[in-house]
Amino acid sequence: MNKIVPIFQKVRARKPSMKRRSGLSFLTGSVVPHLETTKPNTSAMIQKQVRMPLEGVILNGDLFLPKDACGIVIFAHGSGSSRQSPRNQYVAEVLHDTGLGTLLFDLLTDAEEKADEMTKNLCFNIEVLASRLVGATQWVMRQPETGDLPRGYFGASTGAGAALVAAARLGTNIAAVVSRGGRPDLAGKALADVRSPTLLIVGEQDPLVLRLNEREFAQMGCEKAFKVINGATHLFQEPGKLEEVAGLSANWFQRHLRPQEDEAQP
Repeated sequence: MNKIVPIFQKVRARKPSMKRRSGLSFLTGSVVPHLETTKPNTSAMIQKQVRMPLEGVILNGDLFLPKDACGIVIFAHGSGSSRQSPRNQYVAEVLHDTGLGTLLFDLLTDAEEKADEMTKNLCFNIEVLASRLVGATQWVMRQPETGDLPRGYFGASTGAGAALVAAARLGTNIAAVVSRGGRPDLAGKALADVRSPTLLIVGEQDPLVLRLNEREFAQMGCEKAFKVINGATHLFQEPGKLEEVAGLSANWFQRHLRPQEDEAQP
């Protein structure tokens, strides 16, 4: 396997400034696509930390389920990040307000992450990351609270490559995928096997990743959509840009994760 060289400069995470409006978290200065929102019943929520035994390791995660969740989105973070990513946490909050559950988990153990700071042997190993994402998905499928829920993936940066490989392996078990500033090129030959409806979101001011996404999008045979966020760079740190990502993602998951019988109702 060819060694993958990171192309992103590490930038200190900055949690967006948010305000609340009608049950949704909003970043200031942007217009969001229409979202079908449900104000959560906090007395019926499930919110807990979980430990998932997968392939000889135990990975930590945060599980959140609103009442009557219509699906669950499993997050795959990018290299150098974790389940504590403020950008992924913000997107997750928006998904909660639309009736979707989320699982944010660490793709590496604490010991692996510490060692990987020097070696970079794991954070760009898409095979390992995809296998762990598959394992986490199978864990979700075994849990009584989440086993019957439609499942989606939200992948950021290298995590998007892992999400696409995992989606190819799990087939119809994954109802939808969203890639935020992702690297679909890292999915390799597995990209042609993806059948899950996939939305690629890229910043206009992220030229290398934009070119990679344009090239790989043309090769995808599944239902697909491509959205370029005007004025956004790789981390979508500009005012209102992460809000656009969250709105687009929520709409995509609402469209594809809702049970079919709901769609058939007038």
